[in-house]
Amino acid sequence: MSVRIILVTPAGVHSRAGNRITATRWARALRSLGHRVAVQMDWDGGSADALIALHAWRSAASVARYRSRFPAGPVIVALTGTDVHRFLRTHEETTRRSLEHADVLIALHDLVRDMLPAEFRAKVQVVHQSVGNPGLVRHPSQRTFDVCVVGHLRREKDPLRAAWAVRDLPAASRLRVLHAGGARDPDWAGIARGETIRNPRYHWLGDLPGWRVRRLYARAHTMVISSVMEGGANVVSEAVVGGLPVIASRIPGNVGLLGPDHPGYFPPEDTEALRALLLRAESDPGFLDDLARHGAARAPLFTPERERETWRRLLEAFA
Repeated sequence: MSVRIILVTPAGVHSRAGNRITATRWARALRSLGHRVAVQMDWDGGSADALIALHAWRSAASVARYRSRFPAGPVIVALTGTDVHRFLRTHEETTRRSLEHADVLIALHDLVRDMLPAEFRAKVQVVHQSVGNPGLVRHPSQRTFDVCVVGHLRREKDPLRAAWAVRDLPAASRLRVLHAGGARDPDWAGIARGETIRNPRYHWLGDLPGWRVRRLYARAHTMVISSVMEGGANVVSEAVVGGLPVIASRIPGNVGLLGPDHPGYFPPEDTEALRALLLRAESDPGFLDDLARHGAARAPLFTPERERETWRRLLEAFA
């Protein structure tokens, strides 16, 4: 049965933020199931059979207005990392109200359920973010050992941790960090430019289109995701599906995607531990192979078919 769905995301039409990318992909998957989907930054008050809202706090007004107008209409709220790790504390009343209004809470990784207040855990459904065939033919650089970082410059991402980890390395090391991601504000841009000037092993590439990010994946030897807060980063899924070994901060958002036994974790904000892992990755091909094997075992979680089937079952429950 076809239904009209309003999908609300706080990220603008031309934004390259994860929320907009996720909303666009979900809209495409839902349309492939025969549903009519309109993507909006705020619900415009139009008639709809269901509301899907990305971000419990930022989309709270849309959630509350839709629930008021359509008391029996399904409300699905997708939880972000900032919802779970920050706004449930700093904006508790507003965020909890969205959780109360929701019929289903979407989590992007396996550990979110246990991080929520007990009364909301039964509402959680995990929807792993999918990656289509990336078409990667990996050809890592022979001249340098390239580490890619793909993430916007904002505090939650701890974006310069890899840069700091490759400062003052032995001259024999070929480690180089290539960082793709836009600056949240001029201050962050200035910090990244300054690091690029001072640190010859770090190169900030700015905000890149998707095809250039995929090219970066293809030439890199490993990816670092150093976030201190994540809801479930799509770049992890992209790396895993593309066969790119991942080194990650041990936070729930990364462990929930990569699994508890992944061998490439370091404590969040621990520059020395990250440096040790990077030097090991450069010098020990077996370690890189181990990272890639663990990633390959997780790759089936991130197929478009699995994501679409999860949405099909979820919406059929409201039919």
